[in-house]
Amino acid sequence: MDKIKNQTRPVFPFTAIVGQEEMKLALILNVIDPKIGGVMIMGDRGTGKSTTIRAIADLLPKIEVVTDDIFNSHVSDYDLMSDLVKQRIEDDLKISTQFIKVPMVDLPLGATEDRLCGTIDIEKALSEGVKTFEPGLLAKANRGILYVDEVNLLDDHLVDILLDSAASGWNTVEREGISIRHPARFVLVGSGNPEEGELRPQLLDRFGMHAEIRTVKDPSLRVQIVEQRSSFDRDPYSCIEEFKNKQNELKNCIILAQQQLSNVVIDYDLKVKISQICGMLNVDGLRGDIVTNRAAKAFAAYQNKDEVSIEDIRRVITLCLRHRLRKDPLETIDSGTKVDQVVNEILV
Repeated sequence: MDKIKNQTRPVFPFTAIVGQEEMKLALILNVIDPKIGGVMIMGDRGTGKSTTIRAIADLLPKIEVVTDDIFNSHVSDYDLMSDLVKQRIEDDLKISTQFIKVPMVDLPLGATEDRLCGTIDIEKALSEGVKTFEPGLLAKANRGILYVDEVNLLDDHLVDILLDSAASGWNTVEREGISIRHPARFVLVGSGNPEEGELRPQLLDRFGMHAEIRTVKDPSLRVQIVEQRSSFDRDPYSCIEEFKNKQNELKNCIILAQQQLSNVVIDYDLKVKISQICGMLNVDGLRGDIVTNRAAKAFAAYQNKDEVSIEDIRRVITLCLRHRLRKDPLETIDSGTKVDQVVNEILV
């Protein structure tokens, strides 16, 4: 118990969150395979979006980083390593490492481009010939989670930068002919309330998955949520202790899934069915096909399987496609229901 109390701010346990299965599954799958491309969580106010996102970051196993490196560089994976660390390896210099909690970075709504991307000290570069880089939030988020609350209210230009970095895994800062590039591989999580406006379709399409959450209507479930939260607020450490075993169980499950992921295969016929569904739904581009294939593999790995089944695809496909459908103002049917109808037609 004392060990737990050494934590800074206690975080609500992920396994203690009641309901909101769609959001929890989308987050778990993105953590298993960050290449899915992040998740957009849209829903009512007060439905635990921020709590759930902080809880998944807290649940994850610690990562090994190069000591004193501002980019959380990996010690052996070149794609997750800064140029400085690569240089040190080439020069045969000794590199020490340490284990840190998975970075969880919040992007405030009023953030500037410099705050997000980082800045180069031009004066120092010109007078001393030294490239001095002040890291931004993208550098801090490398190998972690970058969370944007109210992403639909964020400046479109910043959303573009975010999505470009999330897709490429790199951030480049250029000023006065001086350029610095660093790894920025993170799980991008955006949340918002649809009442405050939607994201532009071309930006929405860049998020791998889209989870919709609604306020729980069932009175007994509502009571359970309120009691759970009250119990945590009263004594967070007892609540953390109570869910310790479940947390460890889920953590181990995620680690195994990450290891299993590269072994998972998906049958050619199933790939054809996924593309058939995307075609029938008039999904623009091929991003929907790619993300659905990735998410289905991650879900299979999560269940410790080495082959994707039709059921795995059923579980993830709505999350991957509902935000990619063309909006028809005269359409009365919900986009998720539309996906389900086509899925039931093809996946038999």
